[in-house]
Amino acid sequence: MKKSFNNRHALIISKDYPQANFTWVLSLAIAVIFLWNSFSTKTDGLNPVVFTLFCAYTLTSIFQLFIARKMKKDLLDTGEISKMTRRLGYVQLVSLLTGNIFTAAFAFNLINKRKTPEYTFAVYMLLTQIAVLAISSVNLFKPYVSDTFLIAMGILLLFALFYLVVLILSVLYVNEYSAPRWMSILSIVLMVTAATGNLFALLLGWSLFMKSRRFDSSRLMKWNVMWEKITRNSTAVLGMFFILLMLVISITSRFTFDYALAVENNYGAILQAPSLAYPFGTDNFGRDVFSRIVFGARISLLVGLASTLLPGLIGGFLGAIAGYYSTRIDNWIMRLLDILYSIPGILLAIAIIAAFGANTVNLIIALSVGSIPTYARTMRANVLMVSNYDFVDSAKALGASDFSILFRQIVPNSLAPMIVKSTLTIGGAVIATSSLSYLGLGVEPHIPEWGNILKVGSTYLETNSYLAIFPGLAIILLVLSFNFLGDGLRDALDPKLD
Repeated sequence: MKKSFNNRHALIISKDYPQANFTWVLSLAIAVIFLWNSFSTKTDGLNPVVFTLFCAYTLTSIFQLFIARKMKKDLLDTGEISKMTRRLGYVQLVSLLTGNIFTAAFAFNLINKRKTPEYTFAVYMLLTQIAVLAISSVNLFKPYVSDTFLIAMGILLLFALFYLVVLILSVLYVNEYSAPRWMSILSIVLMVTAATGNLFALLLGWSLFMKSRRFDSSRLMKWNVMWEKITRNSTAVLGMFFILLMLVISITSRFTFDYALAVENNYGAILQAPSLAYPFGTDNFGRDVFSRIVFGARISLLVGLASTLLPGLIGGFLGAIAGYYSTRIDNWIMRLLDILYSIPGILLAIAIIAAFGANTVNLIIALSVGSIPTYARTMRANVLMVSNYDFVDSAKALGASDFSILFRQIVPNSLAPMIVKSTLTIGGAVIATSSLSYLGLGVEPHIPEWGNILKVGSTYLETNSYLAIFPGLAIILLVLSFNFLGDGLRDALDPKLD
């Protein structure tokens, strides 16, 4: 009886089994979407490519369900997942050929029982690179490609092979608190390759650098504990994966995609249905919607990040001053910010853009101004709390200046809630950007931005619904990804949730 109870407890606390169920449900949902789009309502015909993807994803989902049932049986019988079941992960890796990143990520996690943060970074670093290669290779079916396409694809492929080698080495030589000293060179190379936007390579490189250089054990423990909490959250890691995928695509698309396909009119290809040459179809000017969404990711990320970083810096500075100094300074700063806070953010943004014109810079400023009070309030509350800690009194007793105490002692210890808040509010900034562009108050109409693409597609909902569906899905996925990542960071950085 006791053994049976322990095995059921092992099933309940298992992190792999819920991920297995989540993966097969998600994979099956994608298969249903492919099935829905495999039949053309205009020609009453079957799209062989999309239907093939439906079959592949269905088989992958069935096999994933089989793995989940096998894991449940192992956990109930022995309290742990057997080696034979873990070896099924090698078979599931074949799903990479169909572009099923979700089952491939689960397969990597299933294969390795000892999942260090470095292993997770290495897995998603490789998956991000493979996804970028797959997305960029779609250009092979287009009428023409960028002049730098072949060179860029060759470099991306070399990076992918390098990341695969690093993944294998991280499994063989890296443990929880140490790594061979020769890996410090490898870590520097990894951090250099992160210039493509693959920040998983930056995280892995820094982690390997700390362990190979034998950093202080307490610092390594904090790093490991924080990232173990985040990587145990499947939705947070998937959200981070999609965000970084969009970031890498935004950077590499300059060399792998031809901008002309996204902005120049092609009256010979107006309102083309999705195909290999035009995966998301073409709009009413013959522009490739897939290329427009790829280039639009750059603007959505730029405006979202900038309109979060700018008010975070300004509001954080004002909130820190208000929380640390006298009541009079606090009242002056916070009452002025209360006046600004009383104006609805979207109305303030519309007023600023109407006054100064619609362009990217004005859009960032318009979205930033209304967010300053919320960041100031968050920082002020954190500073008021941290100011009462003993190490602040010790710094004062040692004669440290107010500037040194505030910006070297208090503010660094108040950043965790600000980071979480920033991550959670970037999604709102992305929605606001798309909303203003949809209303004609964002970036210029000819620029490929998700709100502009959605605005064009909304006029063809009855005849060519894909023109609105694909940019709408891109906005939804990016916002959800930031929210999932923000929840994961909150769980990892909030000591009250330990």
